[in-house]
Amino acid sequence: METIRERLEEDLRTAVGRLRTIGGAVAVEESAGAIGDNSPYADEVDEILENERREIGFATRELLVGRVNRLTAALERLKNGDYGTCVECEELISPARLQALPEVTTCVRCQDRIERLGRQFVPSEDELETADDD
Repeated sequence: METIRERLEEDLRTAVGRLRTIGGAVAVEESAGAIGDNSPYADEVDEILENERREIGFATRELLVGRVNRLTAALERLKNGDYGTCVECEELISPARLQALPEVTTCVRCQDRIERLGRQFVPSEDELETADDD
């Protein structure tokens, strides 16, 4: 478990570092056109390119924030003794899956079901019967 904790902490440090690095990069920047270029087309192209760069920066930042949150949650699950257990079916997540994606919260079977059905999980009849028996 110590190795897992170290891996999660290292991945978290890396993600936070990258987030800090791009933090200023997504700030709105005013870009002037080329000196002596009075063509409105050049200004539009420059503006489009700047908007594209800014949008990519925002998207990258959003992905990194999500990863930081997932890694933090994984460390909390490790601390609580829940790490490696699927949050959907409560079965153990395969070690190979955890090695590839240490912050993962679902087993392959549940993740496949989530992706196919969307996030609106519909329990199977067996799961409904089990719930009724409780």
